[in-house]
Amino acid sequence: MLSPSILSADFGKLKEQIEVINQSDADLIHVDVMDGVFVPNISFGFTILDSMVKFTKKPLDIHLMIVEPDRYIARFAEYKPGYLTVHFESSIHLHRTLSFIKSFGLKAGIALNPHTAVNAIEEVISIADLVLVMSVNPGFGGQKFIPESLSKIRKTKELILKNNSKSLIEVDGGIGLNNINDVVTAGADIVVAGNAVFGTGKISDSISELKKNI
Repeated sequence: MLSPSILSADFGKLKEQIEVINQSDADLIHVDVMDGVFVPNISFGFTILDSMVKFTKKPLDIHLMIVEPDRYIARFAEYKPGYLTVHFESSIHLHRTLSFIKSFGLKAGIALNPHTAVNAIEEVISIADLVLVMSVNPGFGGQKFIPESLSKIRKTKELILKNNSKSLIEVDGGIGLNNINDVVTAGADIVVAGNAVFGTGKISDSISELKKNI
């Protein structure tokens, strides 16, 4: 599956570009919510999302890069996203947080920063619906893919199989036509792409080309 990252969109043409995605081969729309504390950047919050959901036809793939995510889960649940993902590093009581997300009938995801070992989530992998492997340090678009991420994706797949988990693997950061096949071959089920979609000037064509390589 392909999840274009709206963080890379032209916000002056946001409605127009989302409508292009609506008609494209994309499966989801990735939404990075950043608070300027957990990551050194601020993206957008409820005001933008309130507008987006009025004309978004693809399921939202909401990625919370924020501290104390539990405080806002009920609010984000109102958007009925396809996935709602929190970071391992920001969730003090991760099992409780994942269970809380699932109590709204949502699919719960765990995001891992590049430095976090995969085995850190072994005790909660059984209730996770998604593991988001960050292949760049989170906070900014346009970064280069960290090569060691391929090994991490394979380790994540091994952990999922070992624990009979049904979790999918999502990968986010620095992915384009040059490496998307390698990422999928390593075990990714969902690929997030930002600049590779919005930076070409041909959103729909770029999505189609990326999908061909998945």
